[in-house]
Amino acid sequence: MTAVELPDTAAPRPVTVTEPGVYDMPDDAYHADPVPGGSLSSTGARRLLPPSCPALFAYERENGQPHREEWDLGKAAHKKVLGVGEEVVIIDAPDWRTKAARDARDQAYAEGKVPLLPPDAEVVEAMAAALQEHPFAGALLAGPGQPEASLFWVDPETRINCRARLDWLPDPMEGRRLIVPDYKTCRSAAPDELQRAIYTYGYHQQGAWYRGAVRALGIDGDPQFVLIAQEKTPPYLVTVAQPDPSAMRIGAHLNREALRVYRECTESGRWPGYTDDVAMISLPGWVERQYEMELSQ
Repeated sequence: MTAVELPDTAAPRPVTVTEPGVYDMPDDAYHADPVPGGSLSSTGARRLLPPSCPALFAYERENGQPHREEWDLGKAAHKKVLGVGEEVVIIDAPDWRTKAARDARDQAYAEGKVPLLPPDAEVVEAMAAALQEHPFAGALLAGPGQPEASLFWVDPETRINCRARLDWLPDPMEGRRLIVPDYKTCRSAAPDELQRAIYTYGYHQQGAWYRGAVRALGIDGDPQFVLIAQEKTPPYLVTVAQPDPSAMRIGAHLNREALRVYRECTESGRWPGYTDDVAMISLPGWVERQYEMELSQ
């Protein structure tokens, strides 16, 4: 039989990870979970715990999350700032109201690309320029390192396979503290607003997860985690924020709880919803206060 040479357009073989380490792989390969038997990510760890629940985690693991158009600008900004990520295509239209524009947008989504209108593309360019001008944020992403690094390790306590995808993994340098940054686009980069965002989206838990990954692989014994938060409206202000030690301890505690829940659910094959008991629901406090005097009579 004559051997047939496959063309360059042949689909790549699925990525499989069987050993701990730092890997360079496409975004879709990472999110497909290349570990046989499955692994737990930072996003998954947060999804297992309240206000979410294991049932939602299990459903999204099997079905993925529905696409949200508001993610597109952030994805494009990541691509511009980090130099890697999904390809961005500019749709030459004033808005998405015409069928032709919507068809072009849907085609881009089907091809795994990020569609942007020309004004949004200009915003991305302006955001990247503003970030580079920031004295600390620009330096964090300018040194030697690996963008979109995929880290895989085994948690020593639970023996659960874990994974993390870092926006930027700096190369360790003797005499310098290793700082792991994570780039976020946001409505407001004001410190008071970031305090709420860190709690709401679990960024302290994400930071503790990333630190644990770097330590587990022996890259650095005491890495630091910071958020590079940038507003999506002019003048595209940037704040570099570091969750304080108390926040990081709470994040590490939550990660440990998520690993415990993941192990229990994996072993039992049962992924419960919000609660198995009858949930006693109170009215908001202000409603109770409004009727407190009337009910006491």
